[in-house]
Amino acid sequence: MRVLLVEDDDRVGDAVEAVLEAGGFVVDRSRDGEDAWFKGDTEHYSAVILDLGLPGMDGLSVLRRWRAAGQRMPVLILTARGDWGERVEGIDAGADDYLPKPFRMEELQARLRALIRRSAGQASALIEIGKTILDTRRMSVSVDGVPIHLSPQEYRLVSYLMQHAGRVVSQLELTEQLYAQDFERDSNAVEVLVGRVRRKLGTDLIQTRRGFGYLVELDGE
Repeated sequence: MRVLLVEDDDRVGDAVEAVLEAGGFVVDRSRDGEDAWFKGDTEHYSAVILDLGLPGMDGLSVLRRWRAAGQRMPVLILTARGDWGERVEGIDAGADDYLPKPFRMEELQARLRALIRRSAGQASALIEIGKTILDTRRMSVSVDGVPIHLSPQEYRLVSYLMQHAGRVVSQLELTEQLYAQDFERDSNAVEVLVGRVRRKLGTDLIQTRRGFGYLVELDGE
């Protein structure tokens, strides 16, 4: 899952980025409002962590511009400001959740995972498709009760497709979600990755829709 972290305090931003990357996320960084607005308006993110006190353009203005432009990615506001009135203002501006500083990294990750699940129509941290079970809390995958070892990139692929089960996901969308913005992307990198995952999980879970992308079917379909 690719997320945008908007935080001008490098001490906080570096710590959050390290934790998120260790948790399986691909993280893009912005340190000012103008850059954040541009990235959020032109790139596809599973979620955004947005500080309010930003140079150039404040976080609420960035959020309002995203929503006015039709950007629907879930946004978690992260700020040192604790006034309840400001929280209401942030939610009214289009935020999906609000976490005041200081915070525990475990709570930040849990809230972020929940936002991403809900935006994809998933309520539970456990997603079961046929014999395959994805545990988004433990970042683990099992088939028929047997744990399967996946590389971080393989896990991201399975996680994204299973959380968007029932929808064909294009190769471009997968590339955007699996690789950092500055990563030199091979044109067939996703195809190779899918092949590796199929060798580990079997060929039934991920289907290819020629000319469109990849699909994990919902159970019963």
